[in-house]
Amino acid sequence: MPFEKVQPEKLSAAVVRQIEKLILRGILRPGERLPSERELSDKLGVSRPSLREAVAELQNRGLLEARANAGIFVTEVIGSAFSEALVGLFANHDEAVFDYLSFRRDMEGLAAERAARHGTTTDLKVIAELMAKMEAAHGKRNPTEESRLDADFHLAIIEASHNVIMLHMMRSMYQLLREGVFYNRQIMFKQRATREQLLEQHQAINTALQARDGAAARAAVEAHLNFVEDALSADRKSNRNELIARQRLLRETER
Repeated sequence: MPFEKVQPEKLSAAVVRQIEKLILRGILRPGERLPSERELSDKLGVSRPSLREAVAELQNRGLLEARANAGIFVTEVIGSAFSEALVGLFANHDEAVFDYLSFRRDMEGLAAERAARHGTTTDLKVIAELMAKMEAAHGKRNPTEESRLDADFHLAIIEASHNVIMLHMMRSMYQLLREGVFYNRQIMFKQRATREQLLEQHQAINTALQARDGAAARAAVEAHLNFVEDALSADRKSNRNELIARQRLLRETER
């Protein structure tokens, strides 16, 4: 018969598995500081030696790191998704920008549909809370805050889809977006008309999610990203036209 004796598990191994799951599920995020050793050992109900052994193993695996006089942090594992050379290519070619938006449209549309159907009540509360914060930032005309909350809102939808592969892949993509690799997102939030439309689109996404209408949520996300793509394309065309106009002006002043 295919049975084996059950082996007793070390407390440190149980701690390792718990922290691993929190990182895998996106609950502990890259760059996040763990509680102090005393607090964490109390929360987990294990001795400090057992906790130290678990932390050491997770450090060896590259999931945690110690920072001098700061504590233990979740490693910035997301940064390893793309090589530096590939990130440079993304930044220097428009083709990558629009392929990125197309990829997001497909992935986030699917995630929104899954979130509407499979997300928990708490998942939807998180999304609703972020929507309320976006509306507050919009009222204060704070493009930096709106831009940050926009990313958090979309990532909350990814999280609510409960697919850990999609979660970490999309977090990696959003990290590049935050760093301005694809385009400067804050520019869109500085234009009044565009800001109003973006807010309405996010509200439509939230409404569909709260109603648990998967098809409507997917359609709302796709419409939003189509708008972003069209706005970005128009902005780049306008910049090219302005460059050509300046060249013509320079030529005329030199004649």
